[in-house]
Amino acid sequence: MSGHGKSRTSVVVFDLDGTLVDSLPLVLRAFSHALEPFGPRPTMEIFARLGGPPERVFYDLLENAGHVPEALKRLEAFNRDNDHQIKPFAGAGVMLAQLQAQGAQLAVWTGRDRLTTDVLLRLHGMTDLFNVVICGDDLPTHKPNPQGLREIMERLKVQAHETLFVGDADVDVLGGAACEVDTVLIRHAREVDADVSAKAWRIVASPFEAYELVLSRVGESKA
Repeated sequence: MSGHGKSRTSVVVFDLDGTLVDSLPLVLRAFSHALEPFGPRPTMEIFARLGGPPERVFYDLLENAGHVPEALKRLEAFNRDNDHQIKPFAGAGVMLAQLQAQGAQLAVWTGRDRLTTDVLLRLHGMTDLFNVVICGDDLPTHKPNPQGLREIMERLKVQAHETLFVGDADVDVLGGAACEVDTVLIRHAREVDADVSAKAWRIVASPFEAYELVLSRVGESKA
């Protein structure tokens, strides 16, 4: 995406897993535990390409759809016992507080389900930081379908050029691009396909780099 120069950025939307919270290793363990009796072994690359809540992902990964309910039960039990291990990335809380202080409205657009999203945000004192939170089971569509991001912009009464989106998956970039919203992609240690790279506003290696970029963008727009 080309970017919108010095246009005023008044809303910043964040993905959750791999963007604000360091959960992907635990999510991989959870999915592996859930799917273990049924054969497939998920890899970290899966999360870069699949969107939506676990139910949808399991239907994509399991050859026998009849195994999905039991896999979901196994996942729920694992998460109940282990979600307390998930922590925000270093600097996430400070960045969110600074953005609020600068007058930005904040939102979350995540494929994670509503129940565990609310638990995580509450656990880390983030619930009151966000004006809107859209989860994977709130709408009939999932990333990269842009409906969730459009819903956020409608609720906050902003247009694409006033909005910045930060995520770590291909589906985040594709969803942002479909709304013509500048999207920052955190690639972590993976390679990013050329067609996805072309649609990202910026690509960074780590969440901390993304946070600095977001603060700079919002700060410039207030100057």
